[in-house]
Amino acid sequence: MTTTLLALDPGFGATLGRNIGAIALYAVVGLVLMVFGFYAIDWTTPGKLSALVRNGAPNAVIVTASGLVSMAFIVVIAITSSVGKLDEGLLSALIYGLVGIIVQVAAVRLLEWVTKLDIGSIIESDRFAPASVVVASAHVALGLVVAVAIS
Repeated sequence: MTTTLLALDPGFGATLGRNIGAIALYAVVGLVLMVFGFYAIDWTTPGKLSALVRNGAPNAVIVTASGLVSMAFIVVIAITSSVGKLDEGLLSALIYGLVGIIVQVAAVRLLEWVTKLDIGSIIESDRFAPASVVVASAHVALGLVVAVAIS
């Protein structure tokens, strides 16, 4: 019977530990940014989005979900474009993420103003409103634009 040993580089364990730590830290930064992003959308949108989503208002669900997806684009690109050093990477991801979220929320609000959409009545409606897809698309499109601008 032949015994085969797994040959690992001497620093494998240390590298693995550092990378797991980095994942945990970036996950915390990402979670903080996503929560901030949600509240930024909630704060700048008429009505209480969290309550509307809990109550199943279809347009509020569409707008909130698209806003969160767009925030995720920004956060992911902010993290991937961060520099190689963990401390600088975390800080730049946090800064780029916050700036990106602020710019994205402002841009969507501006687009709503330009198109004269009454987003308050749209998201509070119990019936699907096609205009909510326009707002959702604006969230995703502008989130992508901001995310690419970060990189």
